[in-house]
Amino acid sequence: MKKSSSHFPKIDTIRYEGPASDNPLAFRHFDPDEVMDGITFSEQMRFSIAYWHAFRGAGSDPFGPGTITRAWESGKDPISVAKTRMDAAFEFFQKIRAPFWCFHDRDIAPEGSSLLQSNKNLDKLVAHAKILQKQTGVHLLWGTANLFSNPRYMCGASTNPDAHVFAYAAAQVKKALEVTKELGGENYVFWGGREGYETLLNTDLKREQDHLAAFMHMALDYAKKIGFKGQFLIEPKPKEPTKHQYDFDVASGIAFLRTYGLEKQFKFNIETNHATLAGHTFQHEIEVAASQGMLGSIDANAGDLLLGWDTDQFNTDVRELTLAMLSIQKAGGLGTGGFNFDAKLRRPSIDLEDLFHAHIGGMDAYALAFKIARRIIAEGKLESFVEARYASFDQGYGKLIEKKKIGFKELEKLVLTQLGEPKPKSGKQEYLENLIASYLHG
Repeated sequence: MKKSSSHFPKIDTIRYEGPASDNPLAFRHFDPDEVMDGITFSEQMRFSIAYWHAFRGAGSDPFGPGTITRAWESGKDPISVAKTRMDAAFEFFQKIRAPFWCFHDRDIAPEGSSLLQSNKNLDKLVAHAKILQKQTGVHLLWGTANLFSNPRYMCGASTNPDAHVFAYAAAQVKKALEVTKELGGENYVFWGGREGYETLLNTDLKREQDHLAAFMHMALDYAKKIGFKGQFLIEPKPKEPTKHQYDFDVASGIAFLRTYGLEKQFKFNIETNHATLAGHTFQHEIEVAASQGMLGSIDANAGDLLLGWDTDQFNTDVRELTLAMLSIQKAGGLGTGGFNFDAKLRRPSIDLEDLFHAHIGGMDAYALAFKIARRIIAEGKLESFVEARYASFDQGYGKLIEKKKIGFKELEKLVLTQLGEPKPKSGKQEYLENLIASYLHG
């Protein structure tokens, strides 16, 4: 990209300067070129930028209009503005050293007066994105369709009581799958923002869930037809904008997928803020997905625990991220997934530099957590404790329990004739918390 066309003329490509650096526009912990296990740290982390927050977010909230204005948003022709915005985005992707990006269809191209016009607009921007991807080497982590913003989706998309809306949503996802494939997307995400209910007084819950499953089967069928081989992902969230969403959390998502025969085709895109809104920790949701071989990708953000809504903040809590990284690394990583910064600037953060500060902080925090978790696993103290805690299941009657070769009658006899009363054993939670703290502060 030519320097003369720079949208960030005062900011150079972000460099790694190490933990001692006091440069706010440099990485302290994320060295994209550092080699680990034969691949670069950038390839390990697979960081991605969320187009909707980074380049469509205007700082608006329910109590006021946007506060963030960008020079590239000026112009009368929506397509020209969209192309200029995309030029700025790809310059940012390069300068922040992110190898991936993610988008909803309506993020990158303006919606037209008809589906046909919307598709034509999307084709123009996809062609532009294809050129920019080739020029910059930035890849598409995943694509998706916005099935929640337009008023037509006020009562849901695939769960809408009107079959006309279901059909429209199907047509929109058909196109989104096509463009995701065209841009080499490695995944496709379903976020059911309005796939739920506001009140059960007007809702046939079973029928809506049946329709949601039918919609996903249709998506799988069409993906196979066009040769899209990317991973399908579900992004759980318990509420907001609806009172209750059908993909409440990972556990309910697994139950839904298994009920409708979809469990082999879908994995989960787990968002930190959504986990806490569901009353879980980030690590819990990762563990539940990983335990069933369904961990797919991460939406990297955080919520404010004093607020009851989805604040989508950049996560710099190294302890929380270290625990998450422990679970991700033990699960063998994210495969075709990555860490997508589904996070937005705070409403008063209006400068161009703020966009860099936010992503640098998030990338450094995740990188540091990755390194700490890697060291914890390598030294084996935590893993050894957990293994010892369950050691009774590695031999004798414990092993028979896990192999399902013993029943109630035999276990009762053992307790009555040999085992007697169990002796309590400490879980040593405080010791383990101190152990994690020693890695964080050491």
